[in-house]
Amino acid sequence: MTPQMTRKDFLMAMEATLGLAVGGSLVAAQEGTGNRPNLLLIMTDQQRFDALSAAGNTILHTPNLDRLTAEGVRFANCYTQCAVCGPARSSLMTGRTVENTGVRTNMDAYEADRIPMATYDEILSDRGYATEYYGKWHAPLGRALKYDNAVTPAGMHEWERGPGMAKEYRAYLDAHFERVELRDNPDMADSGMQEQTWDLRPYKTNPLDTRHGMEPGIRTDDKGEPLKVVQPDQHGISTVPAEHTATAYQAKRTIQALERLAGGSRPFSLHCSFHFPHSPMTPSEPYGSMFAPEDMPVPASIGDPMDNSPYVHENGRSRLRQYADPELIGYMIANYYALVAEIDLWVGAILDKLDELGLTENTLVIFTSDHGEMLGAHGMREKNVFYEESAHVPLLARFPGRIAPGTVVDAPVSHIDVFATICDYLGAGRHESDGASLRRHIEGTADEDEAYAVSEWNWRGPVQPNLMIRTPRWKFFCPNTADSEVMNVLYDLESDPHETNNLLGNNPGRQRHVAQGERMKALLVEWLQSVDSPHAEEVRRRPI
Repeated sequence: MTPQMTRKDFLMAMEATLGLAVGGSLVAAQEGTGNRPNLLLIMTDQQRFDALSAAGNTILHTPNLDRLTAEGVRFANCYTQCAVCGPARSSLMTGRTVENTGVRTNMDAYEADRIPMATYDEILSDRGYATEYYGKWHAPLGRALKYDNAVTPAGMHEWERGPGMAKEYRAYLDAHFERVELRDNPDMADSGMQEQTWDLRPYKTNPLDTRHGMEPGIRTDDKGEPLKVVQPDQHGISTVPAEHTATAYQAKRTIQALERLAGGSRPFSLHCSFHFPHSPMTPSEPYGSMFAPEDMPVPASIGDPMDNSPYVHENGRSRLRQYADPELIGYMIANYYALVAEIDLWVGAILDKLDELGLTENTLVIFTSDHGEMLGAHGMREKNVFYEESAHVPLLARFPGRIAPGTVVDAPVSHIDVFATICDYLGAGRHESDGASLRRHIEGTADEDEAYAVSEWNWRGPVQPNLMIRTPRWKFFCPNTADSEVMNVLYDLESDPHETNNLLGNNPGRQRHVAQGERMKALLVEWLQSVDSPHAEEVRRRPI
């Protein structure tokens, strides 16, 4: 890289030389024969990087996701641009940072016209593709209106929007089996049941649940005030039959779309977005009994005192001490794995349908998740932080004849590269992006030692880090202002994979690691400048 060339310029030049030179000629030929490739993108919500057996998980078996890995590529170190739903999804679909999409928080995702640039599906639609989207949207609605199955603001793309949450799915449930009102059913007195706030169906709680041991259907606390229960508070086994779970519902709609699209005259882009393994952690049977809580591995960092971490109070950690309890956390892990196992089964059904319809050879399949889940690591639940369990996500891709089977990329990569990768492999041309096509990693032309990925979270500035950069060995967090009192963080992932030893902050030996911290900060500043971040100068001035 020349001194005058930014990282962004370099990656775009590499993309033009290596990606479009090969992919463009391939797709030009395909367009001439009316055989342009299809896209199937499958996304889960809150699935961490190690929640699949291909990544080394020996308890959770995911044969269908492993099939994608065996037949394509697994990016072993992919990072979300932001470990929060709405910002992550908006960045993945546009290839832009959270600053450039304008979607910095989940609330921003509810502003219909928040994102000023097109998504990859809008670009494909303009090129004659049939585009359909099923499942959780959780991004500005204005970017969804071009889908061929686009709906009104009261419909499916409002899946997670306030009072209208899951409206279509609840209507589906009402049509298939009667809802039980626990408060009006005296036979439920000793059942251990509560009602999910998400789908309004009963589930049997376990000891992690906020209402465990309370009377069924309870709605108020001991002071008569409304009992506040959010999705992450709910743990147990759902009474919704397996054939009617949200995962089954979303997968079946995707399969129906495949059957319809296969008979069309246009290439297609189809997106299947699963709600789970996001909370509530309430799998249905038979999945709910697949894993015994007592057999689940306790996270190695569950007892981390966090005495040199900016996250010591994050995610309600000080208040929600049950997630740091080795005797209880197994319930959450068992239910989480059950939800992933169900997703894997339906991914298999979708892949089988591709085979049945003769679509496999000409379809790029991508599987990923918007962010991870702490599952008791560092005594936390949920996401929002830069720890591996939260920011590190699975990314798999299969494209027969274009991606060599069994490829594993160890270099750090980012969700913002997915947009350019899709445009590259589908021959959709070059478009403004903050990332670059992953073809350079897939085909082994990238310098893996120089690779890095950046994540952002630009909301909780006064109390936690805003920026993270990960190289093959090192990980660095810092705030985005020069004078913030939030501590800097440096982890050596080679010797400290569980991130319990911050080499900076109040570490007595911090001076030995300042030089490495400065190197990481310089890389971060380079990246911030390349994406026109307003925080570049503040981070440059920040002392290590």
